[in-house]
Amino acid sequence: MLNVNVEQIQLPLAHITLAAKRYGQADKPIILALHGWLDNADSFIPLAEAFSQQGLFERYQLLCIDWPGHGLSEHRPGRYPLHWVDYIYDLQAVIELVSDNQPIILMGHSLGGIIASAYNACLGENIAKLVLIEALAPLSESADNAKSRLRKGLLQQQRFNRQLARPIPTYSSLDVAIHARHQLTGLALPWCKLITERNMQLVGDKYAWRSDPRLKLDSLNRFTFEQVDALMTTSDTDTLFIAAQDGYKQLTLSEQHANAWFTNIKMLTLMGDHHLHMGNANQVAETIGAFILN
Repeated sequence: MLNVNVEQIQLPLAHITLAAKRYGQADKPIILALHGWLDNADSFIPLAEAFSQQGLFERYQLLCIDWPGHGLSEHRPGRYPLHWVDYIYDLQAVIELVSDNQPIILMGHSLGGIIASAYNACLGENIAKLVLIEALAPLSESADNAKSRLRKGLLQQQRFNRQLARPIPTYSSLDVAIHARHQLTGLALPWCKLITERNMQLVGDKYAWRSDPRLKLDSLNRFTFEQVDALMTTSDTDTLFIAAQDGYKQLTLSEQHANAWFTNIKMLTLMGDHHLHMGNANQVAETIGAFILN
């Protein structure tokens, strides 16, 4: 159980207001946690509980944000397609707001790890240490896919715009929505419950997703491997990379790439699935704690 101060806060950025949760005291050095796609800040609750048991909050605060369109954060205005690189701009704005010009520890899971690694590649001087969970670098694909990806994305956006006139899908109870996410993703029910509750809102007497529906649309473009390689080469930030034994291999790439992109990286594979920071929180927290305090 948590034995630490927990505070719901708002981060008013110049372009959008984000919601966040702070564990610990605001005057402590920051561990900034970035969640994955369609998750939210509450995906870090199990890790926060494990950090608390370790006494990590005597030294640090854990600041977990909701990305735009996720959790309790605002959605991006308008109806234009979303682009993954915009999250890097969001992250820069958050760091400028909260860091007090001091390097922070940056921790990201999945999409959060992708954004963390890309930001560190460009502005590593703002990062004291980097923790990547089930993500090593931005996704890439062959340049041959450029036309088909853009065409698919535009047609998908066209269909999406027509659907906006339809009523918002609702659920009779939170349990129905929780089980729907469980069936769709296979994520364990306790973790579906944590994430789903923060991603839902009441519409009349029923529940609807609070998440921006545009999040489910495909990206209009993706980097080639040559672009990713040029971006990632080379960081000297002290880095911990944690992969899951049953995780997403396309997000974690290989030891060869990691050693080419990071001059000082520790790589571990731990028991668990893609959300191992929830299902195997104690071991993940022990690993991160040892890395941070070293």
